Amino acid sequence: MLAAGSGRTVEAGTPTDISHLQHVPRRYWGRYVASALILAVLLLVVNAFARGQIEWQYVGRFLTAKAILVGLRNTVVMSVLAMALGVVLGVVTAVMRVSSNPVLSTVARAYVWLFRGTPVILQLLLWFNLALVFPSIGIPGVWELRTVDVMSPFLAALLGLGINQGAYTSEVVRAGLLSVDVGQYEAAKSIGMPRMLALRRVILPQAMRVIVPPIGNEFVGMIKLTSLASVIQYAEILHNAQNIYYANARVIELLIVAGIWYIVVVTVFALLQSRVESHFARGAGRRAARQ
Repeated sequence: MLAAGSGRTVEAGTPTDISHLQHVPRRYWGRYVASALILAVLLLVVNAFARGQIEWQYVGRFLTAKAILVGLRNTVVMSVLAMALGVVLGVVTAVMRVSSNPVLSTVARAYVWLFRGTPVILQLLLWFNLALVFPSIGIPGVWELRTVDVMSPFLAALLGLGINQGAYTSEVVRAGLLSVDVGQYEAAKSIGMPRMLALRRVILPQAMRVIVPPIGNEFVGMIKLTSLASVIQYAEILHNAQNIYYANARVIELLIVAGIWYIVVVTVFALLQSRVESHFARGAGRRAARQ
């Protein structure tokens, strides 16, 4: 004999009648409390901005001001060029890292170590003041230029951001190369493919599925990292916003304008990034392509 939960006894093996029981959904009190707290904080933040000393008409007025749009263009141009330089340097450095040549491998490791170990703003200032170390560049007696004339804020920002990005991108590319099965290397070698041709035709296309998502994330970081170039007087969007609020004292309003444009650019790129990721994830199945 077995005792049922209702106090009745039933024979062993006899099905228990549970028709009188009711389904009671589980209560997730922790989720409810956390959601309430998050909503309360968001309402407090929105209320603070709504009731703060912010002249919202200035935000709308300067959102499409010429200086702001020029800064926006410079930000996008610098982000694309610096990231392109970083990707090229990253691919070359990653190939050097996995090379069997000890000199190439050591140089690549030293490059990554140096530029990952120093702040970006320090690198920007060093490039901008390069004339203090090299007064002129070129071939002595044949072709020379004064470094101070060549090293403009644009070039200093491009070199500082691009070369620094190359050190980080090389690690991403190296991880992508290592993610490809060693059998692919052996198969390419077995049919007589030179190493560089195998990398270009066989290995890199397969590694792109691993490389593209973090590279996209790095580009998002690059868009915001260009704001550091304001310290060397490069006319990106934050620098131009600062110039305006130095004149009219509308600090918060101009910072909100810059923030809005940063969010817009990052959002547009995120949409493009998802399309690129889907393209390179086709070989990994439908589920990977949807992620």
